[in-house]
Amino acid sequence: MSAVVPMSTRRNVVPIGLRSGVVLLIASVAGLTMFLWPLLVSPSESTSHRSDAPFVFVMILPVILMVVLAELRGGGIDTKSLAMLGVLSAIGAALRPMGAGVAGIETVFFLLILAGRVYGPGFGFVLGNTTMFASALITAGVGPWLPFQMLAAGWVGMGAGMLPKVRGRAEIALLALYGIVAAFAYGFVMNMWFWPFSIGTDTQLSYVPGDAVISNLHRFVLYTIGTSTLGWDIGRAVTNAVAIALLGPAVLVTLRRAVRRAAFDSPATFQNGG
Repeated sequence: MSAVVPMSTRRNVVPIGLRSGVVLLIASVAGLTMFLWPLLVSPSESTSHRSDAPFVFVMILPVILMVVLAELRGGGIDTKSLAMLGVLSAIGAALRPMGAGVAGIETVFFLLILAGRVYGPGFGFVLGNTTMFASALITAGVGPWLPFQMLAAGWVGMGAGMLPKVRGRAEIALLALYGIVAAFAYGFVMNMWFWPFSIGTDTQLSYVPGDAVISNLHRFVLYTIGTSTLGWDIGRAVTNAVAIALLGPAVLVTLRRAVRRAAFDSPATFQNGG
C-alpha cells in the first residue's frame, strides 16, 4: 500500500540546489559590491553608477539563466514552474504602476514576497528580477537604476523563500513583519546606488570621497532617514504589511492550490507494510 506525502508539507515547492545556491551567493556578493564600491574606492567626479549599470545588467542576465538552468537540470523547475514564473511576472508588472509614485505605495512587493514564500528562494530571486524588468518595459522605466532595482527585488523574493516554516496566523504575521523589514532594506540599498553621486558637498548628508567608511555610512543613514524613510519606505512598509495581512491568506491558498493542481513536483511516495 502506498501513500502520497502531501505537497503542502514540503519546505519549498521549488527547492534551491547546491549549484543555484552557489550562483546566488556569488551574484549577491557581486551585487553588493556594485552597490557599495563608492564607500571603498573614491570615485572621480565624472564617475557614477550610470557607467557601471550596463555591467550590472550584463551580470544579472547570466545569473538568472544559470539559476533557471541549474534548477531545471536538478529537477527543481519544470515547464509548469516557468509558466507560473511568467504569469506572476506579468501580474507583478501590472500591479506596480498602480501605486508607484504615490507616498511610497508600491503594490508589487507583497505578491513577490508571497510567491517567494511558496515557490522558494531561487524562484523568488528570478521572479524579482523578471518582474522589475517587465515593469520597466511597460512603464518606460528603463534606465541606469533598473539593474539595481532588479537585484534588490530579487533579494526580497529570495529572502521570503528562506523564512522559517510556519503556518496559519503565525505565517501571515511573519510575512507581514518580513514585508516591513524588506521595505526598509530595499529603500536602503536603492538609495546607495545614487547617493554618492547625487548631492553636493555643502551639506552634512553628502558623500565625502576618501573619508572613512563609518563616517560616510553615518551620513548615508542620516540621509536615508531624512528623505527615503519618511517619504517612501514607511509607505512601502505599510503597504506590504496591510496587503499581506488582508490578501495574504487567500493568495497563499491560491498559489499552493496551483502547485497541487499543476503537480510541480512528482509526488513523493513511501511504502507501508502489509
